[in-house]
Amino acid sequence: MDDAGMSYDSNAGIQNVIENGAARSFSVMMPCPWVSQIVRYIRAHPEADAGLHLTLTSEWKDYRWSPLAGASVVPGLIDIEGAMWSSVASVAARATADEVDREIRAQLDRAERMGFHPTHLDSHMGTLFASPAFLERYVRLGMENRIPVMLPGGHNSYIKQDLDAEEIASLRAEGRYTQGMTLSTEARVDAMRKIGDQLWRAGLPVLDDLHNTSYGWKIPPGIDPTDDEQLRRWRTNLYKTTLSQLKPGVTMVIMHCTSTTETFARISDSGLIRRADMLAMTDPAFARFLHEGGYVLTTWRELMERRQRIRGTGFNQ
Repeated sequence: MDDAGMSYDSNAGIQNVIENGAARSFSVMMPCPWVSQIVRYIRAHPEADAGLHLTLTSEWKDYRWSPLAGASVVPGLIDIEGAMWSSVASVAARATADEVDREIRAQLDRAERMGFHPTHLDSHMGTLFASPAFLERYVRLGMENRIPVMLPGGHNSYIKQDLDAEEIASLRAEGRYTQGMTLSTEARVDAMRKIGDQLWRAGLPVLDDLHNTSYGWKIPPGIDPTDDEQLRRWRTNLYKTTLSQLKPGVTMVIMHCTSTTETFARISDSGLIRRADMLAMTDPAFARFLHEGGYVLTTWRELMERRQRIRGTGFNQ
């Protein structure tokens, strides 16, 4: 679950699911306003599987945050308001890899100073995947500190579909797409597999795949957005379909479980789909589906413990 620390509502939704639902892991945005509360929760629940949602963007119009490293140290990460840039493209165009490195290290440092040692690292809005230089710094941070890194390095079935769709949409917008043309996706996926092998050889676990499309599941006509039960059934059915298509291996499914109050609408217009994630993950029908289907729920802590018991060959060998 993404976006812990972003808001009170984000924290409340995540805590609800951890205590009463199916999802097992979450990650914290260290530059955000509600970090202190979620870190107190983590310290009070040492079994919690909590990572760092390394943050280089501040995407909302009126609810912003700034780099922890400071404006003078990472000027390329700061917009005219003194906050982080609102888009991944802006970060990629203006920030250097050294600035990115300083900021993600500052975020890890704050977590450690607060008594929170993360179980893993991942990337808010995928910004650390926006350039090979950013990705190298992200991977290096995990290897240096022996912290698992979210990176799909296996069969990559879901992530390849996502990258294909992204590239086709871009080519169509530019008027350059033709049916059956060769895409760059396979080369990108192969590059991730090579990095995955590097992480594995460094003693870290590696994902086989990553499902990152749930944020784009928009509420269809006919669903009453004020009816929690309709939202729950709609979202639960989508997650059932997603998991039914899984291939063997370890797949991370990204979601944004949020217990929305009236104030969340002042932050973002994404409250309903975030609330729907929380409702689906606490749905008894979804729990039965997982049990009957034989799905194994795990955590980054458990993956790291398993990796430490394995010696030998590379991940893809």
